[in-house]
Amino acid sequence: MPKNTKSTKNTKTAKAAQSTKARKPGTASPAKSRKPFLIGAAVVAAAAVLGIASYQATSPDPKPAVNDSAAADAPADTHPELTKLARRDAKDPLAQGRADAPVVMIEYADFKCSYCGKFARDTEPQLVKKYVDNGTLRIEWRNFPIFGAESEAAARGAWAAGQQGRFWQFHAAAYAEGSKEKGFGADRLKELAKEAGVPDAARFAADLDGDAAKAAVKKDQDEAYGLGASSTPSFLINGTPLAGAQPMDSFAQAIDAAAKAAAKK
Repeated sequence: MPKNTKSTKNTKTAKAAQSTKARKPGTASPAKSRKPFLIGAAVVAAAAVLGIASYQATSPDPKPAVNDSAAADAPADTHPELTKLARRDAKDPLAQGRADAPVVMIEYADFKCSYCGKFARDTEPQLVKKYVDNGTLRIEWRNFPIFGAESEAAARGAWAAGQQGRFWQFHAAAYAEGSKEKGFGADRLKELAKEAGVPDAARFAADLDGDAAKAAVKKDQDEAYGLGASSTPSFLINGTPLAGAQPMDSFAQAIDAAAKAAAKK
């Protein structure tokens, strides 16, 4: 009997050792590795605010401004780690505004998102006129497709249009009133490219399905997931999170506060 007990203990010990060897402490399971964090731990920690504030884009009712006063009163460096996410690449076709603008607004959005479309049609043009045109604001787009295959395709189409300098024209066409209802199938993407004035249709088609487009979209998507964003649109204004297609005043307050703080540095 003592012999059998010893054998059982040895078997359990061996199994435990195999289990430990198969997955080292701190190693994520395959399911948890699908959305890797491509940003530093300090950034992830600070960005938890964006995850908490993420706008519920699927809600049927308009949401009130999230923490407007806090966004307006907080200094631009409330989360200094998040400012590092601004790429400030002067050649980035998915951005508009001076690369050295004092304020950078990063937008994580999906072309199938109704609230993203509302922001694109109603608020963004006002921001461009008031802040981008005078050099105060830079807007950097990040593709964050969360509504399935057509969202992914539209994101790749927008990126492909950007390779020919027509991203913002494609953006406007895709977000035009009633455009989302037509879907983003292959033929529709070709129509949008034509409407956006993309000069080389063959190149657009090749870029759309190319590895570079898939990698670029995945990079943006992983960044958003790494920040804890769960809905669209989500924004970072000089590191200050702002969620949802909120009124112009909410964005103006956050941008003004960020510009004021930047001027003091």
